Amino acid sequence: MIPCTDFIPAYSELFKFLEEKGGKKAVTDFWNYLSDNFLGNLKSLVEQNGLRGCWMYWNHTLNEEAADFTMELDEEAGEFFITMHACPSKGRLIHEQHIEPYRDYCEHCNTLYRRVLEPLGYEYTIDLSGCDEARCKLIVKTK
Repeated sequence: MIPCTDFIPAYSELFKFLEEKGGKKAVTDFWNYLSDNFLGNLKSLVEQNGLRGCWMYWNHTLNEEAADFTMELDEEAGEFFITMHACPSKGRLIHEQHIEPYRDYCEHCNTLYRRVLEPLGYEYTIDLSGCDEARCKLIVKTK
């Protein structure tokens, strides 16, 4: 079976292709489509379990991708954090010799997950300032 990380260069190239054909809006529209049609599992977990649903979703997803991360869940404070120490997706793109990564690759995490969590009443922030080193920090808080 092909691991999910083998698709990362193809995603990056697709994002570049979409932007070339339809501008940044085409890329964002694609991310919105993905969020609306393929993140029902995140939405269901959060609807049923609150912030713990975030922990359940990303614990599975990030371990499947073999990410180097730390998650923190404080249900009393209404806070969930992911500190990504080494993102396997962006890390792979940084080390690829034959392609130039899509310049806004990491923004897909902002679009995909914000679109699911904010309508459920959560505050979503992401610090992408470390993307060039395959690092970021995601924060979800109860409003």
